[in-house]
Amino acid sequence: MTENYPPPPPQYSGQPMRPDEERTWSLVAHVGTIIFGFLAPLIVLLVKGNDSPTVRAHAVESLNFQITATIGYVASYILMFLLIGFITLPAIWILAVVFAIMATMAASNGKPYRYPFALRLVK
Repeated sequence: MTENYPPPPPQYSGQPMRPDEERTWSLVAHVGTIIFGFLAPLIVLLVKGNDSPTVRAHAVESLNFQITATIGYVASYILMFLLIGFITLPAIWILAVVFAIMATMAASNGKPYRYPFALRLVK
């Protein structure tokens, strides 16, 4: 009989990242979404997420928002049959870019950022 235990907390490497490295990877997690969508924070999370809790927090937050935006894009494409999708698709894109810029600015100042509209799917 096996019991379901929660996964262990992420293990961070023994050598901490320099603050400028943390800031750079945090910036990449947010600003990369403008061109690469959810792939940028996913790659940052997989490559550097275990090296720094700050980088992990920014990458997870950005990834959650990009997943939410992707769901919105898909819904907008479906709603194009009712013509409302032609309004919602650009609105979602504009909001995604604006929020990514705001998150990038917060990350460049070394502050955490929480997207206002995001499903918290990745922990």
